[in-house]
Amino acid sequence: MNFRLVSALFLLTAVAVKGQINTEVYLFDLKMELGNPVLSNPKNISNNEGYDNQPSFLNNNTVLFSSTRDDQTDILRFNIEAGSTSSWISNTPTGSEYSPLKIPNKDAISAIRLDLDGLQRLYQYDINTGESVPIVEDLKVGYHVWYTDSILVSSVLIDNRMDLVVSNLKDNSNRTIKKNVGRSLWKIPSSDLVSFISKEKKVWEIMSLNPSTGTIKKIANTYKNAEDICWLDKNTILTGAGKSIMKFDVAMDVEWQVVMKFKQEEINNISRMAINPSGNRLAFVAEESPVNIVQKQLDAYNKRDIDAFMETYSETIKLFDYPNKLISEGKKAMKENYSSFFENVPNLHCEIKKRIVIGNKVIDEEYITANDMNFSAVAIYEVENGKIAKVTFLR
Repeated sequence: MNFRLVSALFLLTAVAVKGQINTEVYLFDLKMELGNPVLSNPKNISNNEGYDNQPSFLNNNTVLFSSTRDDQTDILRFNIEAGSTSSWISNTPTGSEYSPLKIPNKDAISAIRLDLDGLQRLYQYDINTGESVPIVEDLKVGYHVWYTDSILVSSVLIDNRMDLVVSNLKDNSNRTIKKNVGRSLWKIPSSDLVSFISKEKKVWEIMSLNPSTGTIKKIANTYKNAEDICWLDKNTILTGAGKSIMKFDVAMDVEWQVVMKFKQEEINNISRMAINPSGNRLAFVAEESPVNIVQKQLDAYNKRDIDAFMETYSETIKLFDYPNKLISEGKKAMKENYSSFFENVPNLHCEIKKRIVIGNKVIDEEYITANDMNFSAVAIYEVENGKIAKVTFLR
């Protein structure tokens, strides 16, 4: 590798939880003012390095979510009123749990378990003991919602897509209703309908399903093919868009409207949302700040920690000399170059002289020491889906 490439490459500098985006679950008090939701009293209820995601409400005062511990994910129960205490419901050394939901009329929850051998099934977990039993054994359930305590609506993994399936647990029947659907499934408030997202068209559509009759109707288009929605009431849909929350009133609106924008650095790419039964609390998931991700790669660079360094980069990472000369592409090639670089170059260090943040871009003026030489340069990092996806160097 020539010195020009080395001098560009070692400007880069990484940690995230293995294979998953670092996300946090935030909880807010919710009230309505002039027809719009207003959030207050924010709290990071996961506050945990790693993947914390898929919140739902067990009841008005308890949030469930999937949380990382010991290199796996288990179901955590967060008690809002009792001193903000938390406790684990599941502890499965042979697998991880995702997407917890309260099962109607039972002192139990359901969750997707992904075992270490690749087996993925939906299980029922006793809230008090954590004991589990399979719910449907012949379906690879990706996401689900309970219509009744015996009728389940699921997005089921089929090849490279998900299909919408209605399962009757009383007679063990499964009906495929729609092909190529999304992960966001909801019981629409004050109705006998379930909503899902159809991905059959270029513009994804929010649709309703009556699980009893199989009737499907279009409700609205998603906002820019957003994966996640939730229902504020029977007419109002919420979705996340970057640092904003959007609203669509199915009875009145033609276009999605911004109802709230977060200025906080730690709130990015809002996704999974959930509202408690009384409608006075809202939880959502946000990705780690691009600044944190870039800083982690800098810290790992200075420690010569190749694994932590590479964890902050996407599989398709592209490195450019300004303005658009491609010098490296792909995580494998980058790791090969850096492994040798970290092992063989003495006096390696990078110091930030100035940092500017614009949306998902972090622009660092860097002062570099390597091989008894010093020089300055600028690196423009672009973060997408919790990973550094592109870096452009100015020297």
